[in-house]
Amino acid sequence: MAKVIITCAVTGGAHTPTMSDALPVTPDEIAQSSIEAAEAGASILHLHARNPENGAPTGDPEIYQRFLGVIRQRTDAVVNITTGGSATMPLADRLAAARRFRPEMCSLNMGSMNFAFFPAAERITAWKHDWERDYIVNSDDYIFRNTFRDIAQILETLGEAGTRFEHECYDVGHLYNLAHFIDRGLVRPPFFIQMIFGVLGGIGPDLENLVYMKSTADRLFGRDAYQWSVLAAGRHQMPFLTQAALLGGHVRVGLEDSLFIGRGTLAASNAQQVEKIVRIIHEMGHEPATPEEARAMLGLKGGDRVEF
Repeated sequence: MAKVIITCAVTGGAHTPTMSDALPVTPDEIAQSSIEAAEAGASILHLHARNPENGAPTGDPEIYQRFLGVIRQRTDAVVNITTGGSATMPLADRLAAARRFRPEMCSLNMGSMNFAFFPAAERITAWKHDWERDYIVNSDDYIFRNTFRDIAQILETLGEAGTRFEHECYDVGHLYNLAHFIDRGLVRPPFFIQMIFGVLGGIGPDLENLVYMKSTADRLFGRDAYQWSVLAAGRHQMPFLTQAALLGGHVRVGLEDSLFIGRGTLAASNAQQVEKIVRIIHEMGHEPATPEEARAMLGLKGGDRVEF
């Protein structure tokens, strides 16, 4: 049976508390939701932090500290700390937690891009917190910055700690950016590519785009140099991940990427999404990879070499 790495992106930095009561906000909620996702079958936990008072994205290591240790004590899952944070954070804030805690993995956006989610504001008339509406509406003017210099700094700084990366590729050009850093010797096999579809500003969620992204990666890197995974935003999540798994890919679910479990139905938890994708891959004759199997496939340093 093929082993499928399931990543769960637990809370993210784009959705806001008004959009779903299930979105984890406090450190206790993030820890509990992560533990439940791991118990459901996720081998990697992709983590952001939020201000526990109002749910706003934060890069504060003190807040990360309040849930990282709990997750490590109660699961064997690979902890993957974001270096994206949110499109409104400066690079230093985005890197603060990863620098301090030296995790096995970090996410790494492979280029600058428009990153927008403002259409979501059209469906909401009352907000829980004052910051939320402006944050969503103003995303039509957001540029997520990751210049070549930024990417090199992240690779060099965190690579010294033995951290490896979830290379987030929102478009075909990001694959070529990754190839550039491989040529510079800053990325080495086996590396992990997260192909991302359906974010406004990135490549669209069309099957032809998935096939083209995969064939481009094969041409640039060779099939044996990398592992690949797919996430799709919003309503495209489960149908697109099913297609990816059929093609031999790994998958990412979680409330960062979609707040729903089915058409028009909000997910009750991250674990519910993990459980659904587990059922889907079981029907294909596949099995979820354990954390140790994921570590072996991705060449990770191990949970005993982190600093939390």
